[in-house]
Amino acid sequence: MKYIVPLCFFLFMGSAGNAQKTTMNSSPNNNPVFEGWYADPEGVIFDKKYWIFPTYSAPYDEQVFFDAFSSPDLVHWTKHEKVLDTSAVKWAERAVWAPSIIKKDDRYFLLFGANDIQSDEEYGGIGVAVASRPEGPYKDHLGKPLIAGFHNGAQPIDQFVFKDTDNQYYLIYGGWQHCNIARLNDDFTGFVPFEDGETFREITPENYVEGPFMFVRNGKYYFMWSEGGWTGPDYSVAYAIADSPLGPFKRIGKILQQDMDIATGAGHHSVIKVPGKDKWYIVYHRRPLDETDRNSRVTCIDEMHFDDDGLILPVKITDEGVESAPLGKM
Repeated sequence: MKYIVPLCFFLFMGSAGNAQKTTMNSSPNNNPVFEGWYADPEGVIFDKKYWIFPTYSAPYDEQVFFDAFSSPDLVHWTKHEKVLDTSAVKWAERAVWAPSIIKKDDRYFLLFGANDIQSDEEYGGIGVAVASRPEGPYKDHLGKPLIAGFHNGAQPIDQFVFKDTDNQYYLIYGGWQHCNIARLNDDFTGFVPFEDGETFREITPENYVEGPFMFVRNGKYYFMWSEGGWTGPDYSVAYAIADSPLGPFKRIGKILQQDMDIATGAGHHSVIKVPGKDKWYIVYHRRPLDETDRNSRVTCIDEMHFDDDGLILPVKITDEGVESAPLGKM
Protein backbone atom coordinates (compact mmCIF):
# COMPACT_ATOMS: atom_id res chain seq x y z
CA MET A 1 0.00 0.00 0.00
CA LYS A 2 1.58 3.25 -1.15
CA TYR A 3 -0.65 5.77 0.62
CA ILE A 4 0.63 6.80 4.06
CA VAL A 5 -1.45 9.09 6.24
CA PRO A 6 0.93 11.85 7.41
CA LEU A 7 1.75 12.01 11.11
CA CYS A 8 0.73 15.47 12.25
CA PHE A 9 0.43 17.77 15.18
CA PHE A 10 -2.28 20.37 15.44
CA LEU A 11 -2.12 23.97 16.55
CA PHE A 12 -5.44 25.80 16.81
CA MET A 13 -5.67 29.56 16.68
CA GLY A 14 -8.20 32.18 15.61
CA SER A 15 -8.21 34.08 12.34
CA ALA A 16 -11.08 35.74 10.54
CA GLY A 17 -13.42 33.70 12.73
CA ASN A 18 -12.07 30.43 11.34
CA ALA A 19 -10.05 27.85 13.28
CA GLN A 20 -6.68 27.03 11.77
CA LYS A 21 -4.82 23.78 11.94
CA THR A 22 -1.11 23.76 11.20
CA THR A 23 0.00 20.43 9.78
CA MET A 24 3.63 19.31 9.86
CA ASN A 25 4.47 16.18 7.97
CA SER A 26 6.88 13.88 9.87
CA SER A 27 6.88 11.37 7.02
CA PRO A 28 9.76 11.49 4.51
CA ASN A 29 7.08 11.85 1.81
CA ASN A 30 5.32 15.14 1.11
CA ASN A 31 2.49 13.77 -1.06
CA PRO A 32 -0.32 14.17 -0.28
CA VAL A 33 0.53 17.68 0.89
CA PHE A 34 -2.11 17.80 3.65
CA GLU A 35 -4.45 15.27 5.20
CA GLY A 36 -8.09 14.78 4.24
CA TRP A 37 -10.08 14.12 1.10
CA TYR A 38 -9.64 17.14 -1.18
CA ALA A 39 -9.80 17.46 -4.97
CA ASP A 40 -9.75 19.99 -7.84
CA PRO A 41 -7.00 22.09 -6.19
CA GLU A 42 -6.18 25.58 -7.36
CA GLY A 43 -2.69 26.65 -6.35
CA VAL A 44 -1.71 30.32 -6.24
CA ILE A 45 0.76 32.69 -4.58
CA PHE A 46 -0.35 35.65 -2.49
CA ASP A 47 2.07 37.83 -0.50
CA LYS A 48 4.97 35.35 -0.42
CA LYS A 49 2.74 32.46 0.61
CA TYR A 50 1.56 29.50 -1.36
CA TRP A 51 -2.17 28.84 -1.21
CA ILE A 52 -4.34 25.92 -2.26
CA PHE A 53 -8.11 26.19 -2.60
CA PRO A 54 -9.60 22.71 -3.21
CA THR A 55 -12.99 21.02 -3.38
CA TYR A 56 -13.96 19.17 -0.22
CA SER A 57 -14.25 15.66 -1.66
CA ALA A 58 -17.44 14.10 -0.28
CA PRO A 59 -20.97 13.19 -1.39
CA TYR A 60 -22.61 16.13 -3.15
CA ASP A 61 -24.97 16.97 -0.30
CA GLU A 62 -21.98 17.30 2.04
CA GLN A 63 -20.05 19.59 -0.32
CA VAL A 64 -21.33 22.82 1.20
CA PHE A 65 -18.09 24.63 2.11
CA PHE A 66 -14.52 25.34 1.07
CA ASP A 67 -11.41 25.02 3.20
CA ALA A 68 -8.17 26.68 2.13
CA PHE A 69 -4.53 25.90 2.92
CA SER A 70 -1.51 28.21 3.08
CA SER A 71 2.20 27.48 3.28
CA PRO A 72 5.46 29.43 3.42
CA ASP A 73 7.40 26.63 1.75
CA LEU A 74 5.15 23.97 0.09
CA VAL A 75 5.84 21.56 2.96
CA HIS A 76 4.19 23.00 6.07
CA TRP A 77 0.53 23.84 5.57
CA THR A 78 -2.01 25.77 7.63
CA LYS A 79 -5.67 24.86 7.23
CA HIS A 80 -8.15 27.74 7.06
CA GLU A 81 -11.50 26.16 7.77
CA LYS A 82 -14.67 27.09 5.90
CA VAL A 83 -13.48 30.23 4.19
CA LEU A 84 -16.82 30.09 2.37
CA ASP A 85 -19.92 27.99 2.94
CA THR A 86 -23.47 27.93 1.68
CA SER A 87 -24.74 29.97 4.64
CA ALA A 88 -23.14 32.94 2.86
CA VAL A 89 -24.47 31.97 -0.59
CA LYS A 90 -28.23 31.56 -0.26
CA TRP A 91 -28.77 30.17 -3.75
CA ALA A 92 -26.10 27.44 -3.38
CA GLU A 93 -27.41 24.27 -1.76
CA ARG A 94 -24.95 21.49 -2.58
CA ALA A 95 -22.04 20.38 -4.75
CA VAL A 96 -19.85 23.46 -4.38
CA TRP A 97 -16.87 22.66 -6.56
CA ALA A 98 -13.52 23.65 -7.98
CA PRO A 99 -12.80 27.08 -6.50
CA SER A 100 -10.76 29.51 -8.55
CA ILE A 101 -9.29 32.56 -6.87
CA ILE A 102 -7.65 35.75 -8.09
CA LYS A 103 -6.62 39.04 -6.55
CA LYS A 104 -7.86 42.18 -8.30
CA ASP A 105 -7.00 45.55 -6.83
CA ASP A 106 -7.36 45.03 -3.07
CA ARG A 107 -9.98 42.28 -3.19
CA TYR A 108 -9.90 38.53 -3.58
CA PHE A 109 -12.49 36.99 -5.88
CA LEU A 110 -13.38 33.35 -5.33
CA LEU A 111 -15.37 31.73 -8.12
CA PHE A 112 -17.07 28.38 -7.67
CA GLY A 113 -19.63 26.03 -9.12
CA ALA A 114 -22.73 25.03 -7.15
CA ASN A 115 -25.75 22.71 -7.32
CA ASP A 116 -24.50 20.56 -10.24
CA ILE A 117 -27.31 21.73 -12.49
CA GLN A 118 -28.26 19.37 -15.30
CA SER A 119 -30.37 21.76 -17.42
CA ASP A 120 -31.46 25.37 -17.74
CA GLU A 121 -34.57 24.48 -15.75
CA GLU A 122 -32.49 23.94 -12.59
CA TYR A 123 -31.07 26.81 -10.53
CA GLY A 124 -27.37 27.07 -9.87
CA GLY A 125 -24.18 27.43 -11.86
CA ILE A 126 -21.05 29.55 -11.34
CA GLY A 127 -20.95 32.02 -8.45
CA VAL A 128 -18.60 34.74 -7.22
CA ALA A 129 -17.61 35.50 -3.64
CA VAL A 130 -15.38 38.33 -2.45
CA ALA A 131 -13.16 39.06 0.57
CA SER A 132 -10.46 41.46 1.67
CA ARG A 133 -8.05 38.63 2.61
CA PRO A 134 -7.32 35.29 0.93
CA GLU A 135 -8.47 33.41 4.06
CA GLY A 136 -11.77 35.27 4.03
CA PRO A 137 -14.39 35.41 5.27
CA TYR A 138 -15.99 35.54 1.81
CA LYS A 139 -19.43 36.92 1.01
CA ASP A 140 -21.62 36.42 -2.02
CA HIS A 141 -20.70 39.06 -4.58
CA LEU A 142 -23.90 38.98 -6.67
CA GLY A 143 -26.64 37.25 -4.70
CA LYS A 144 -27.17 35.03 -7.73
CA PRO A 145 -25.05 32.96 -10.14
CA LEU A 146 -22.72 34.75 -12.54
CA ILE A 147 -23.54 32.04 -15.08
CA ALA A 148 -26.82 30.25 -14.46
CA GLY A 149 -27.30 28.25 -17.65
CA PHE A 150 -25.77 26.26 -20.47
CA HIS A 151 -23.95 27.96 -23.35
CA ASN A 152 -22.49 26.01 -26.27
CA GLY A 153 -23.35 22.80 -24.39
CA ALA A 154 -20.99 23.55 -21.49
CA GLN A 155 -22.19 22.70 -18.00
CA PRO A 156 -21.46 25.78 -15.82
CA ILE A 157 -18.77 24.23 -13.62
CA ASP A 158 -14.96 24.09 -13.33
CA GLN A 159 -14.35 27.80 -13.63
CA PHE A 160 -10.89 29.31 -13.95
CA VAL A 161 -10.10 33.04 -13.93
CA PHE A 162 -7.21 33.97 -16.21
CA LYS A 163 -5.47 37.35 -16.23
CA ASP A 164 -3.86 38.05 -19.58
CA THR A 165 -0.68 40.03 -20.09
CA ASP A 166 -2.78 43.06 -21.16
CA ASN A 167 -4.67 42.93 -17.81
CA GLN A 168 -7.86 41.59 -19.39
CA TYR A 169 -9.54 39.01 -17.14
CA TYR A 170 -11.18 35.97 -18.70
CA LEU A 171 -13.42 33.26 -17.30
CA ILE A 172 -12.66 29.85 -18.78
CA TYR A 173 -15.05 27.09 -17.76
CA GLY A 174 -17.13 24.10 -18.70
CA GLY A 175 -18.05 20.50 -18.17
CA TRP A 176 -19.78 17.95 -20.38
CA GLN A 177 -16.92 18.04 -22.91
CA HIS A 178 -17.40 21.71 -23.81
CA CYS A 179 -15.22 24.67 -22.80
CA ASN A 180 -16.07 28.36 -23.10
CA ILE A 181 -14.11 31.56 -22.62
CA ALA A 182 -15.66 34.93 -21.77
CA ARG A 183 -14.31 38.38 -20.95
CA LEU A 184 -15.08 39.51 -17.41
CA ASN A 185 -16.03 43.10 -16.74
CA ASP A 186 -14.10 45.28 -14.30
CA ASP A 187 -16.01 44.36 -11.14
CA PHE A 188 -16.66 40.69 -11.99
CA THR A 189 -20.42 41.21 -12.08
CA GLY A 190 -20.81 40.21 -15.72
CA PHE A 191 -19.15 39.99 -19.10
CA VAL A 192 -17.99 42.17 -21.97
CA PRO A 193 -18.93 40.72 -25.37
CA PHE A 194 -16.26 40.04 -27.97
CA GLU A 195 -16.07 42.27 -31.03
CA ASP A 196 -18.47 40.02 -32.94
CA GLY A 197 -21.10 40.35 -30.21
CA GLU A 198 -20.51 36.85 -28.85
CA THR A 199 -20.23 36.55 -25.04
CA PHE A 200 -19.37 32.88 -24.57
CA ARG A 201 -16.90 31.62 -27.15
CA GLU A 202 -16.25 27.89 -27.37
CA ILE A 203 -12.57 26.86 -27.40
CA THR A 204 -13.01 23.11 -26.82
CA PRO A 205 -9.96 21.07 -27.90
CA GLU A 206 -9.90 17.38 -28.79
CA ASN A 207 -10.68 15.04 -25.87
CA TYR A 208 -11.59 17.87 -23.50
CA VAL A 209 -13.81 16.80 -20.59
CA GLU A 210 -13.46 19.42 -17.82
CA GLY A 211 -11.02 21.24 -15.49
CA PRO A 212 -9.53 23.98 -17.73
CA PHE A 213 -6.41 25.90 -16.77
CA MET A 214 -4.29 28.45 -18.68
CA PHE A 215 -0.91 30.14 -18.24
CA VAL A 216 1.57 32.09 -20.34
CA ARG A 217 5.22 31.15 -20.83
CA ASN A 218 7.59 32.87 -23.25
CA GLY A 219 4.69 34.56 -25.03
CA LYS A 220 2.78 31.32 -25.65
CA TYR A 221 -0.58 30.39 -24.15
CA TYR A 222 -0.69 26.94 -22.58
CA PHE A 223 -4.23 25.59 -22.27
CA MET A 224 -4.64 22.50 -20.08
CA TRP A 225 -7.63 20.32 -19.22
CA SER A 226 -8.73 17.00 -17.77
CA GLU A 227 -9.66 13.95 -19.82
CA GLY A 228 -11.36 10.67 -18.94
CA GLY A 229 -13.84 10.08 -16.14
CA TRP A 230 -13.16 11.66 -12.74
CA THR A 231 -14.34 8.55 -10.91
CA GLY A 232 -12.04 6.20 -12.80
CA PRO A 233 -8.35 5.42 -13.19
CA ASP A 234 -8.17 7.01 -16.67
CA TYR A 235 -8.51 10.58 -15.38
CA SER A 236 -5.59 12.59 -16.74
CA VAL A 237 -4.37 16.00 -17.92
CA ALA A 238 -3.55 17.07 -21.48
CA TYR A 239 -2.58 20.38 -23.05
CA ALA A 240 -2.29 22.56 -26.14
CA ILE A 241 -0.35 25.72 -27.04
CA ALA A 242 -1.55 28.77 -28.98
CA ASP A 243 -0.64 32.38 -29.68
CA SER A 244 -3.83 33.74 -28.10
CA PRO A 245 -6.08 32.87 -25.14
CA LEU A 246 -8.81 32.34 -27.75
CA GLY A 247 -6.86 29.60 -29.51
CA PRO A 248 -7.24 27.74 -31.72
CA PHE A 249 -5.99 24.94 -29.45
CA LYS A 250 -4.73 21.72 -31.01
CA ARG A 251 -4.16 18.93 -28.52
CA ILE A 252 -0.48 17.99 -28.05
CA GLY A 253 -0.79 15.14 -25.57
CA LYS A 254 -1.09 13.98 -21.98
CA ILE A 255 1.35 15.15 -19.33
CA LEU A 256 -0.24 13.84 -16.12
CA GLN A 257 -1.83 10.44 -15.54
CA GLN A 258 -1.97 7.48 -13.20
CA ASP A 259 1.04 5.42 -12.17
CA MET A 260 0.03 1.99 -10.91
CA ASP A 261 2.98 2.02 -8.52
CA ILE A 262 1.78 5.30 -6.95
CA ALA A 263 -1.88 6.25 -7.48
CA THR A 264 -4.76 6.34 -9.96
CA GLY A 265 -7.03 9.07 -11.28
CA ALA A 266 -4.47 11.88 -11.43
CA GLY A 267 -6.19 14.97 -12.78
CA HIS A 268 -8.04 18.27 -12.32
CA HIS A 269 -4.95 20.31 -11.71
CA SER A 270 -3.55 23.81 -11.53
CA VAL A 271 -0.06 25.25 -12.00
CA ILE A 272 2.10 27.47 -9.79
CA LYS A 273 4.99 29.48 -11.21
CA VAL A 274 7.63 30.77 -8.80
CA PRO A 275 7.91 34.55 -9.30
CA GLY A 276 11.03 35.60 -11.18
CA LYS A 277 12.06 32.04 -11.99
CA ASP A 278 11.31 29.48 -14.67
CA LYS A 279 10.28 27.04 -11.95
CA TRP A 280 6.88 25.38 -12.12
CA TYR A 281 4.77 23.10 -9.94
CA ILE A 282 1.65 21.14 -10.85
CA VAL A 283 -0.99 20.81 -8.14
CA TYR A 284 -3.47 18.00 -8.70
CA HIS A 285 -5.57 15.34 -7.06
CA ARG A 286 -5.28 11.57 -7.27
CA ARG A 287 -6.75 8.46 -5.68
CA PRO A 288 -4.61 6.24 -3.39
CA LEU A 289 -4.16 2.69 -4.69
CA ASP A 290 -6.05 1.14 -1.77
CA GLU A 291 -9.11 3.38 -2.22
CA THR A 292 -12.10 2.66 -4.45
CA ASP A 293 -14.60 5.25 -3.25
CA ARG A 294 -14.93 7.96 -5.88
CA ASN A 295 -14.54 10.69 -3.26
CA SER A 296 -11.30 9.32 -1.82
CA ARG A 297 -9.08 11.90 -3.46
CA VAL A 298 -6.00 13.65 -2.10
CA THR A 299 -4.12 16.78 -3.14
CA CYS A 300 -0.52 16.45 -4.32
CA ILE A 301 2.25 18.59 -5.81
CA ASP A 302 5.04 17.60 -8.18
CA GLU A 303 7.46 19.56 -10.34
CA MET A 304 6.63 20.36 -13.95
CA HIS A 305 9.35 20.81 -16.57
CA PHE A 306 9.65 21.89 -20.21
CA ASP A 307 11.92 20.75 -23.04
CA ASP A 308 14.00 23.09 -25.19
CA ASP A 309 11.07 23.57 -27.59
CA GLY A 310 8.74 24.67 -24.82
CA LEU A 311 6.76 21.44 -24.70
CA ILE A 312 5.68 20.17 -21.29
CA LEU A 313 7.48 17.00 -20.27
CA PRO A 314 5.37 14.17 -18.82
CA VAL A 315 5.06 14.66 -15.07
CA LYS A 316 6.23 11.85 -12.83
CA ILE A 317 3.80 11.59 -9.94
CA THR A 318 5.60 10.79 -6.72
CA ASP A 319 5.09 10.02 -3.06
CA GLU A 320 8.07 12.24 -2.22
CA GLY A 321 6.47 15.36 -3.66
CA VAL A 322 8.50 18.57 -3.67
CA GLU A 323 11.23 19.93 -1.44
CA SER A 324 10.84 22.94 0.81
CA ALA A 325 10.83 26.11 -1.30
CA PRO A 326 10.40 29.22 0.88
CA LEU A 327 9.35 32.15 -1.27
CA GLY A 328 11.21 34.65 0.86
CA LYS A 329 14.53 32.96 -0.05
CA MET A 330 13.92 32.84 -3.79
